[in-house]
Parts: sequence; C-alpha cells; structure tokens
Amino acid sequence: MTKLKISPPALILAIIFAIGLAVYLGLSGCRFLGLMIWAADGVIACYYLLSKIKKTTGKIMIWILTILLGLGIAAATITGIAISKAEKGTPDPQCEYLIVLGAGVNGTTPSLSLRERINAAYDYLDTHKDTICIVSGGQGSGENITEAQCMFNELTKMGIPESRIWLEEKADSTWKNIVYSLDLIEEKTGARPKEAGVVSSEYHLYRAGLYAKEANIQAVLIPAKTSWGHLHLNYFLREIFGVWAYYIF
Repeated sequence: MTKLKISPPALILAIIFAIGLAVYLGLSGCRFLGLMIWAADGVIACYYLLSKIKKTTGKIMIWILTILLGLGIAAATITGIAISKAEKGTPDPQCEYLIVLGAGVNGTTPSLSLRERINAAYDYLDTHKDTICIVSGGQGSGENITEAQCMFNELTKMGIPESRIWLEEKADSTWKNIVYSLDLIEEKTGARPKEAGVVSSEYHLYRAGLYAKEANIQAVLIPAKTSWGHLHLNYFLREIFGVWAYYIF
C-alpha cells in the first residue's frame, strides 16, 4: 500500500485550522477568536501558495500581500492602543446620571457580560448615593425580558432603590443606548445633561465614548471588568473591527 504523504507546510496549516475549529466550537464566547485563527491560517496558506510561483509575478504578489498585511497590523495596533487606554476608564466623580449599556440576557438571566456591567453599576451607585441610574437595552432573540428589565431586577435585588433606576427598553445598539437614555432623562426632567457616567465592558468603552461625544455629552467612562482572559481577548479583537466600522460608516 502507498502511504499518504503530507508535506510539513500542509500539516502545519491543518493543525492551525484544527485549533481554530476547536476554539470556534469548543470555547464558549470565543467564535470571533476562532475566525481570527482561521484568517491567520489563510494568510499563511497564501504565502505558501505564492512562494510556489517561480516567476516575478509570484514575488510581486508576495510583496503586495506583505504590504497589505503590514498596513492591517499597523492599523489594528493603533486601534488596539486606543481601546486599551480607554479600558482604564476615567476618574469617577459624582455623576448626576449613570447610563448602563445592555448586553445579552439568557431568558431572564443576565449573561456573563451583563452581570459584569450590573456589578460595576452597583459598585458605582453604592458609592454615589445621589446618582440616578438609566439601564438601557431592548429585547432580542432568546431574551424573555428586555435587557433593561433584567438589569433593573438584579440591581433592586442587590439593594438599589427602585426610585433610582429608570428603564430605557427600546435600544438595540450602542448609539441608541446613549441617545435614547438622554431622551429619557430629558423627558423626565425637562433638561438634557451635558455629562453622564457610562458603564460598559472595558473593551467597549472607547467606542462608547465616541458615541457619547457624538451625542454631545461628556462621558465618565466606568469599566466593567471581563472575568476571563480568553473572553477579553475575543471581544477585544472584535472591538477593533467595531471601531473601524464606526469610522467607516
């Protein structure tokens, strides 16, 4: 019988693909990280295939690929630095209003990301007793209640008075979270604030700050720390593309 021979490059590509598949399917909440591993595998495959082209065309294509890859890495690095700086948040003086951005709800139970945001909001509200909290988020697929209602339920269980929590239950994006929350404040008080605290996952604060600036408010950014390192890496990488989408669209 003839033995099947697999070249070392093909074996390496197969191993990287398998790792990506394992991450995508086996590591909860890390599908984007799996996609990025596959993307890296694809780039390596392109270099390998182009190296087999003996003519000048192959060398030119390798140079083009290298330049494009370098530009992409440079842009991702610059964006990542901006996101990392924002992750630290801003000093947390007393804010009159605190906007908590929604995240997924599993039925009626907060997802890990939402739980982290709820905890960060609680810590702030427990320290700053006069702050009014606006919990913002509508109802999506797989959610039996709105994200705002879920946050309201959890915060009141933790001891925050109901009178300090206002519900904004229509938003389905970061931009709407902020704008609809400001609309609600204006509806209830007759005035639109110039400053507000914004609670979100630390990797999301940079983009949240961009939306807040666009909505003409000074945002006090309050980070909700991501519990697991692999989840932070997954969402951090995804957020780089989210920031690019913000600037492009």
